[in-house]
Amino acid sequence: MTLNDDFHVFDTTLRDGAQREGINLTVADKLAIARHLDDFGVGFIEGGWPGANPRDTEFFARAAAELELRNAQLVAFGATRRAGGSAADDAQLAALVASGAPVVTLVAKSHDRHVELALRTTLEENLEMIADSVRHLRSLGRRVFLDCEHFFDGYKANRDYALAVVRTAHEAGADVVVLCDTNGGMLPAGVHAVVADVLAQTAGYLPGARIGMHAQDDTGCAVANTLAAVDAGATHVQCTANGYGERVGNANLFPVAAALELKHDRRVLPPGALQEMTRISHAIAEVVNLTPSTHQPYVGVSAFAHKAGLHASAIKVDPDLYQHTDPALVGNSMRMLVSDMAGRASVELKAVELGFQDTLDRDAVGRVVASVKARENLGYTYEAADASFELLLRDEIAGRRRRFFTLESWRTISEQRADGSPANEATVRLSVKGTRTVATGEGNGPVHALDQALRAALERIYPQLAALELVDYKVRILEGQHGTESKTRVLVSTGDGKVEWSTVGVAENVIGASWQALEDAYTIGLIRAGLEPQED
Repeated sequence: MTLNDDFHVFDTTLRDGAQREGINLTVADKLAIARHLDDFGVGFIEGGWPGANPRDTEFFARAAAELELRNAQLVAFGATRRAGGSAADDAQLAALVASGAPVVTLVAKSHDRHVELALRTTLEENLEMIADSVRHLRSLGRRVFLDCEHFFDGYKANRDYALAVVRTAHEAGADVVVLCDTNGGMLPAGVHAVVADVLAQTAGYLPGARIGMHAQDDTGCAVANTLAAVDAGATHVQCTANGYGERVGNANLFPVAAALELKHDRRVLPPGALQEMTRISHAIAEVVNLTPSTHQPYVGVSAFAHKAGLHASAIKVDPDLYQHTDPALVGNSMRMLVSDMAGRASVELKAVELGFQDTLDRDAVGRVVASVKARENLGYTYEAADASFELLLRDEIAGRRRRFFTLESWRTISEQRADGSPANEATVRLSVKGTRTVATGEGNGPVHALDQALRAALERIYPQLAALELVDYKVRILEGQHGTESKTRVLVSTGDGKVEWSTVGVAENVIGASWQALEDAYTIGLIRAGLEPQED
């Protein structure tokens, strides 16, 4: 049973979302995503097209045995019967029934030109195909939603016929008729006007008849168009997680749900589900193997990140001055970015975020601000390297540089052999707890070799480093100031299996920059492990 049958949040990530370029879901992937969507509390999960796609047929078979849905109902997607046939004898409709899904979404043509050119049948036969298919599925106990493909374009071309499709579906027993902006070309005002007109017409033959909205994002308005449809009276919205979908995607489930709950004050999710939104968005991104969008509304890591000093000053007084909602309501958090735009407030708020509010005095804040500005002028960036900024704060508080080891020298050798295979070796000389240590390492590149040498030198003394893993590595060549001179900036992300942190290095070459970032990464890793650094 759905959470709220007065308003439907319908997810089509497993079908329409899977059509995005770069997404190729296994059945196991689809089952995992379905569980996440059910946890989020959507009312309907469209699982695919059984009978037309073997993988989708398998999904429904496994879902019956492996999925225990608490909030959602599974939906099977398919088309109306073929022209000239009967619904009772249609193999595709039989496959929808065999899927065991309690709800079926049928797609039907609502644009007269598509009926005649794509289906190659008459407008009258298309209406009979819709009516016959809906009545047949209803007679077998299935709930039916009808997706009117290309509805808005069809409405513009032949309003009377588009409305006839809606009426035919309703009168045959469809619970919801969904207006689809299949090409994604609509804008919010136009959507509102069309949905309002459709509802006005349905009131004349079936008071209370329900209309839904399915929006593609080709104009960048899918979320706005969906909300415009709701404003006009639609009570069913079709979306995909993170806006996945063909071409540029579909209406994004997460900002639509958040807007309905937080802006429209419409309860469409189970209590507490909205607070899981950021986690679920990122979890689904991991399953589909796409990097989460950092600037996605509500759930992106930058959604509540503040960089400008003016913003930080205001947020220090009241976070609501520069935030449209409390990030905790959607499971996210506010972040202060420290950069050359930072003022005192930015540094103070970042210090609070890192837990140093009681140890950083006013003079120290001023020195940190000056240091950040000077270092960013050299090419460093701290907005994406919180861990390096934390070390800068720690050094300022301590009044001196404190690390777990002191560098004497490092050296790398890259060799190209006659057989074409490369060889990379690195040597590091360090002072660790007053003892000189020399270690070598080999790797698939000079930076990897340097990392291996550093580990070899330190892990005997600090076995905690064995848990650290390089998660990501980015290199950027910065614009030179004199002739062909340039600098290299390296950002390294490191994790210990529980949390991740990022560090930065800048030097005239990639290896020198990498060394700085690695040194900071290991220092923070040991601090996270509960150790205290020594004086340099």
